[in-house]
Amino acid sequence: MARGTLRMTGPTRAVLETLLAAPDAVHYGLAIGATTALPSGTVHPILARLEGLGWVTSTWEDIDPVDAGRPRRRLYQLTGDGLAQARAAVASAKAKQARLASRAPSAARPQGATS
Repeated sequence: MARGTLRMTGPTRAVLETLLAAPDAVHYGLAIGATTALPSGTVHPILARLEGLGWVTSTWEDIDPVDAGRPRRRLYQLTGDGLAQARAAVASAKAKQARLASRAPSAARPQGATS
């Protein structure tokens, strides 16, 4: 059950589309950032909001950082409800974008031009 609402921004949509591209996969923030060209300071707060809404779950990677030569990653995965919510949210955002694009003038009329 969603605990609040999600404000659909361009970065939020990009993160959701990345998660939806491989809905059964486990993702981590830096990889999402690389895919979306968003900084980690943008990606991680979005992932935290999605987790707060119940759209994703997160766990720490089970590795030894010394053996791996890098820090553990926080891994994110869409929940069943999150998958449905994300698909609906992205579809709604695409529909809204299409409606707005259809209202935009196709070409600017020069100042002083008459019909």
